[in-house]
Amino acid sequence: MKGLVYMDQEKIKQAVTLLLEGIGEDINREGLEETPDRIARMCEEIFGGLTEDAGAHLEKTFTVEHNEMVLEKDITFYSTCEHHLMPFYGKACIAYIPNGKVAGLSKLARTVEVFAKRPQIQEKVTGQIADAMMKYLEPQGVMVVLEAEHMCMTMRGVKKPGSKTVTVAVRGVFEQDENLQNQCFQMMKL
Repeated sequence: MKGLVYMDQEKIKQAVTLLLEGIGEDINREGLEETPDRIARMCEEIFGGLTEDAGAHLEKTFTVEHNEMVLEKDITFYSTCEHHLMPFYGKACIAYIPNGKVAGLSKLARTVEVFAKRPQIQEKVTGQIADAMMKYLEPQGVMVVLEAEHMCMTMRGVKKPGSKTVTVAVRGVFEQDENLQNQCFQMMKL
């Protein structure tokens, strides 16, 4: 991503107004009068990752003497598919082998949020989390697994509720070591 962006509230309100008019709604109807403003405020929240840098969360580290695997699982996330602007949501798991330093556990969840709160595809979110971990923590390796349900597949199109998409990104020692990957998958099941 090329730097952080600023959200233009007025453009968002105009776009929502045009969308409502386009689908045949009366924008002056009581229930819709404040909808453009509500949607503009909502965009700041659900797309807030566009204005955040993951490094701000991962730069604070702690020294460790041993470099055993750290795994944080079941990190709930919500994101938006860039193809249909519909939500996808699920759980993330991050595992890494430190190289003398670790991040606070809440920082891993915050890193997931930074990348999930951007319009994009799940595959990119997974890779961006792994790349940020490698860049800022400089671990021996990292493995990121996301499992999500996509509303663009469940409420429209193919209409297959309950179907899940799993994406995996491996970096460093996880790339070459299948046993390490399997150990991580086993820990995820605990």
